[in-house]
Amino acid sequence: MPKKLNKITIVGVGLIGGSFAKGLKQLGYANTIIGYGRHLEPLKQAVALGVIDDYEMDLATAVKGADLVLMAVPLGAMPDLMMQIKPHLTAEMILTDVGSAKTMVLSAVKKSFGEIPAQFVAGHPIAGKEKSGVEAACADLFQDHRVILTPTSETDSHAIKVVTELWQVLGAEVSKMTPEYHDEVLAATSHLPHLLAFGLVDLLNDHKELGNVFQYTAGGFRDFTRIASSDATMWRDIALTNSTAISQWLKNYQAELSHIIDLVDNHQGEALYQLFDKAKKARDTHILKKV
Repeated sequence: MPKKLNKITIVGVGLIGGSFAKGLKQLGYANTIIGYGRHLEPLKQAVALGVIDDYEMDLATAVKGADLVLMAVPLGAMPDLMMQIKPHLTAEMILTDVGSAKTMVLSAVKKSFGEIPAQFVAGHPIAGKEKSGVEAACADLFQDHRVILTPTSETDSHAIKVVTELWQVLGAEVSKMTPEYHDEVLAATSHLPHLLAFGLVDLLNDHKELGNVFQYTAGGFRDFTRIASSDATMWRDIALTNSTAISQWLKNYQAELSHIIDLVDNHQGEALYQLFDKAKKARDTHILKKV
């Protein structure tokens, strides 16, 4: 079990940062958990909800003396945040993040610091909700979910150990991989589905000849498009920062759609059945067995 930390600072007390803080606070793994953000009301709300112990509106004060700083801001804000933290980084302070595009984060770190600090541990929890904001934070958000760390050759083993153990006490399964492989895998399994969900809702919303088509949606549509209620700013940043891999997987999906269109147009019933059956068996094998 991890050693109790004296002070943890959460930069960006939203769904992910707030859930990380709330879980560790309830488990007693920090003497003090401080939140930092640009807007006062969400920070006050975070204290009222028991997510953090206190907050600071000044970044230097917020991170001073912290054993660990979790950066849970949109990817587009990460480069500027790194530059702001740089003057206050000490050798004892562990930095980690929750960004969905790891090569971009590591590039921003290197650009800001001139190198990747030994105490920086790049991370990404594969968990979330379609809801955002501190009011959606929950202590068990990461239970039975995977957290991916992408340490580099420069990363200190002690920093990796501390970050790994904190995620583990929150119930997560921690894996390690290269940032490049992470971005490729997540483009296919997370980023692509979100963009497809946004695209489908946008498509039907734009076809006014259907009238209020959403009143006729049932469980299948709602299940498929649930993630289209996710935070637009966050997903804009993900699309831009992992654009190469996402674009390729969109093109792969486009090719798959073209194949299905051909089968439908040509009434290829047996081929459609084989495709559907193969997909069902793959999902039943790899997804349902985890539930």
